[in-house]
Amino acid sequence: MASAPLISVLLPVYNAEPYVGAAIGSILRQDYGRFEVIAIDDGSTDRSLEILERSRKADSRVSIISRENRGLVASLNEGLAIAQGDLVARMDADDFAYPWRLSRQAALFAARPELGFCGALVDPLLHGRIAKGRLDPVFRLGLPVLSKFFTIFIHPTVVYNRRVIGEADLHYDGVYRHAEDFDLFRRLTDLYPAALMEESLLVYRGHPGSVTSRHTSEMRRTHLRIVGENLEREGLAEDSEDLRAIGDQVSFDTVARAAAFIRALEGRIAALPAAVRPGYEAGALNLFYFLYQLVNDEEQPAFTHELLTLSAKWKAIRRREQYALRPGAWAPWLSQASMWAGKRADWVAYRFKSAPAASVLAPYRMGAA
Repeated sequence: MASAPLISVLLPVYNAEPYVGAAIGSILRQDYGRFEVIAIDDGSTDRSLEILERSRKADSRVSIISRENRGLVASLNEGLAIAQGDLVARMDADDFAYPWRLSRQAALFAARPELGFCGALVDPLLHGRIAKGRLDPVFRLGLPVLSKFFTIFIHPTVVYNRRVIGEADLHYDGVYRHAEDFDLFRRLTDLYPAALMEESLLVYRGHPGSVTSRHTSEMRRTHLRIVGENLEREGLAEDSEDLRAIGDQVSFDTVARAAAFIRALEGRIAALPAAVRPGYEAGALNLFYFLYQLVNDEEQPAFTHELLTLSAKWKAIRRREQYALRPGAWAPWLSQASMWAGKRADWVAYRFKSAPAASVLAPYRMGAA
C-alpha cells in the first residue's frame, strides 16, 4: 500500500500504566501499514514511560516526547506540530482500537477527499464486557447544527485531514480546557465537511481516573460557556450569562435563570425555518438534559423539581427515563456489581498490558448493549 497516505496517530499519555500497553499495542497491530505513533508522555509519575519505551524499541514507527506535565491541550498541539501524516488520528491511552480502525478511516477519506475530519462510533467497556455501540438517530439531523450544542464526536475516534484543514485552524485552544475537543469541532464544522462513521472502531473505557471523571465540574462550566457563545453568535440568545451561571453554582436562583433561558431559546428556535428547525430543537433538548444531569448530581431534589417545573419538562424527562424507573429498585445491587466489574476489567487490562493485542481482547466476548 505504497500510495496510501501516512497517518500520524497522536497518543497523549499521563499516568496510564494500567492501560497504555493495550492502547499502543492495538495501534501497532493495525491492518493498515503506513502510520507513525507520536506518544507524548506528559510528565507521568508511574511506569507509563517505561511501557512506551518498550514499544519504541520493538517498533521504529513509535516516537516519544517526554517532559514535565503541561496538560492535554499542550500535548495535543505539540503532537500536531510534529506530525508528518496527511491524516492525523487521535487515540487515548486508556482505550484500544480494533485492528481495522485506521484502514476503515483511510478508506473513507479516499472515497470522500473533500472531508475535513471524521469520527466513528465506539463500543463501550461495560461491566467487564464489550457492549455494542449504537448510532443515536439525532446525528442524522446534521453535524454543523448539532456541533453548536454538544461534542459531536468521541475524541479518540477522530481523524483530521490535513490536506483539507488549513494549518491555522487545526489547533486546540487552552482557554477551553477539558472541553477543548468541543471547541475545536464547533470551529471546524463551520469551515469544513465532517462525517460520522456508523461503525464502532475502538473500545472506549470509562473509569474514575479518566480526564472526564476527574474534571467533571470544569468540563461542564466550559461546555456551557461554549454553548452560550454559539447561541449568541447564532442570534438565539442575547446574553448567555444565565446559562453560564449554573455551571458556577447550582442554587434556586441559577436554576430559575437556566430554566428561563431554555424557555426563551425554545421560543426563538420555534421561529426558525422548518428546514433547519429540527436540528436546533434536538440541540436545545440535549442542552436541557445536560442541565438536568448537572442539577441532579447535586442530590438536592428541590433543585431538580424546580428545574423541571420552571422549564415545563416533566413529560420530556418521564419519556427519557421511563425505562430506568423499574431497575431503580435494584440500584444498590447494580452499583456494587458495576464497581466489581469495573475493577475486574481494570485488572485484566493491567495484567495484559504488555501482551499482544489479540491476547488483550481474548477475555472479552461481544455483548448486547
